Amino acid sequence: MALPETGAPWPPPQWAPIYDRIRTDDAWYSGDPRRLTRVHSTEEHQGARRRLWGRREQPLAARQDHRLHVPLPGDIASTSADLLFADMPAIRTADTATQARTEQLLDEGRVQQILLGAAEQAAALSGIFLRVTWDKTLAARPLLTVVQPDAAIPEFRFGMLRACVFWEELPGSDGHTVWRHFERHEPGRVIHALYLGTSDNVGRTVPLTEHPATADLAESLDPDGNGQTISTGIPLLTCTYVPNIGPNRLHRGSPIGRSDYAAPLYDLFDNLDTVWTSWMRDIRLARARLIVPAGYLRNDGPGRGATFEDREVYEQLNIPPTENGTGITLSQFEIRVEEHQRSAEAIMRQAAQSAGYSAQSFGLHGSGEAITATESDSRDQRSMVTRRKKAGYWRHGITDALHVMLLLDRAQFGTPITPERPSVEFGDGVAESEQQTATTLDLLARAGAVSTKTKVRILHPEWDDDDVQVEVEAILAETGAAAPDPVGNFPLAA
Repeated sequence: MALPETGAPWPPPQWAPIYDRIRTDDAWYSGDPRRLTRVHSTEEHQGARRRLWGRREQPLAARQDHRLHVPLPGDIASTSADLLFADMPAIRTADTATQARTEQLLDEGRVQQILLGAAEQAAALSGIFLRVTWDKTLAARPLLTVVQPDAAIPEFRFGMLRACVFWEELPGSDGHTVWRHFERHEPGRVIHALYLGTSDNVGRTVPLTEHPATADLAESLDPDGNGQTISTGIPLLTCTYVPNIGPNRLHRGSPIGRSDYAAPLYDLFDNLDTVWTSWMRDIRLARARLIVPAGYLRNDGPGRGATFEDREVYEQLNIPPTENGTGITLSQFEIRVEEHQRSAEAIMRQAAQSAGYSAQSFGLHGSGEAITATESDSRDQRSMVTRRKKAGYWRHGITDALHVMLLLDRAQFGTPITPERPSVEFGDGVAESEQQTATTLDLLARAGAVSTKTKVRILHPEWDDDDVQVEVEAILAETGAAAPDPVGNFPLAA
């Protein structure tokens, strides 16, 4: 959509259902009990009222809330990000100077940390936007930023992003008036606008200088852009969309991605919290309690009742000898540990599988029996398949964003490079142990199918060619394999 018209409803009606779904995903991702209660207690369908988090909160004075939350949704999102970006993908360009500048931008911009956070949020919220911008008062380079999907209104054509409007509510908003900053990205330019409206109406446009958060933008606007436009100096769009995974099962045909918490997982998450809450209730109710006759109580004075002091030594009680049923009785209930644990693990396994991961990725290793390395890799196969699927989406998103960064670096900062689309390659995601690597190298060496240089590269994939060559020469010298061939040293006859 273009910039909103004056008096338009907010949020845009066509995006309200998607924003509502993201709001529910965000509640589970945050793990905040108040958010979970607020989201599920306002759902219209009847089934929400039967959920643990579908009950309306009661005042603490009337009833203490003992509901507990297991942060499995957050673990799923974090695991997704770790599988993708715990190791930075290899990013290469053909030009040497461009490659050096790319590595500098990646390092100074802390791009790996940005991608880790973006991938975690994308897994929870269905996708993420990567935006490239610049601020010459902060850094002499382009900046890679992340925008949440519920703060964007994208425009797609044939599944490709052609424009996008980012928005945010600014400080100073209250229940009556709301300040909103809109930022529309188009190829070659960015359009800024400030609106003053209400919670359900976008309101009217006002000058950017009316709010301190946007006042600085006024100095960067083009003189011939109607007071709203900033030219980027490049022909490409300065943002890109990375879907978490597709397709979106609730909105068929939509290019918007699907959250790892797709609808069936809401019930599993809620049931897991129900089991955990019940387990902790067993522990709470099973605390040892003493049941004593009324004569054992100490009078605390008029209007203060009577109490039984829990201490180790007592003076002799001036009461008749204990009769049947009138002594001190210990009351302590059984805790159903095994039943709760098995139920919780079963729900976690199903939730992990529905989200596209192996239970082993969440520390669920079965019944504790010893397994081989091959069996371990096989059990983790589902997580690796999901990782490869997601890496396909991220590879294109990262390539587009880095290409724009290089173009802006030359256009806005005059860096003497030849911008090109870099190649992005994700590793296999499997980290072998030193024992596994040593066994592999030993078998290859016995078969005579590998050179010393290849063995060094396998053992140290992070080394460059010079380091590998130094190590090879050291190994050959120590083993004596570097001795020259006496026959080969004689010169050939003329």
